[in-house]
Amino acid sequence: MSDINFRLDGKVVLITGASSGFGQFFAPALARQGAKVVVAARRRNPLLALEEKIESDGGKCLAVAMDVTDRASVKEALDQVEASYGCVDVVINNAGIGDSNAMFDVTAEEWDRVMSTNLTGAFNVAQESARRMNQHGKHGSIINIASVLGLRVASHLTAYCASKAGLVQLTKAMALELARYQIRVNAICPGYFLTDINRDFMETDAGKKMIQRVPQRRLGDLSELLGPLFLLASDASSFMTGSILSVDGGHAVSTL
Repeated sequence: MSDINFRLDGKVVLITGASSGFGQFFAPALARQGAKVVVAARRRNPLLALEEKIESDGGKCLAVAMDVTDRASVKEALDQVEASYGCVDVVINNAGIGDSNAMFDVTAEEWDRVMSTNLTGAFNVAQESARRMNQHGKHGSIINIASVLGLRVASHLTAYCASKAGLVQLTKAMALELARYQIRVNAICPGYFLTDINRDFMETDAGKKMIQRVPQRRLGDLSELLGPLFLLASDASSFMTGSILSVDGGHAVSTL
């Protein structure tokens, strides 16, 4: 048996929702693993600084405009990727938005917006990418960034919880169908991580109480997502498909 290799040398890795949050953090790390990184979001301009940073550090990066809710936009973006780097090997479905209304107050527009981005958008990108992987004979990997709230629930996040639970089940359904084509589909379910967006809240009394409800009594550091990400993106997970990896400090198994 050969040594386990988490490197991504030469692999074309597409990250959606890369203009901020997890996606913005993932991109340079993947480039350091040897990947040709494609960063995608609705607006290309915010991605250019990320592209420049990765290139200046010696990596390979391409910024493309992509609206995951628009199938024509997805196809156009993947055409640009193929023209520059060839067919994608790895897709990281990271684009996502949230809601923060009580269930009675969720509007039809808000519900549709969350579902179209978090669930339908992930399917659009996965479907088109998988078609191309199959056409090019690629043994690809699709990684859906779900959430611990796809396994548990929280108040005032009705649409978000439903969309992420749907993404977990979608991961398993796609894994079953695509296995015969040697395309793997897995998901990562992050718990609560410290980011610039939530840093101030986490220092409040309410934030500190929330942290204490996590079994490990702390928030995750973004670097703690990289191990599972590299595992699923690389050939080290070649016999894994339909797997749902929780990275949440024990949140998913905590008592009610």
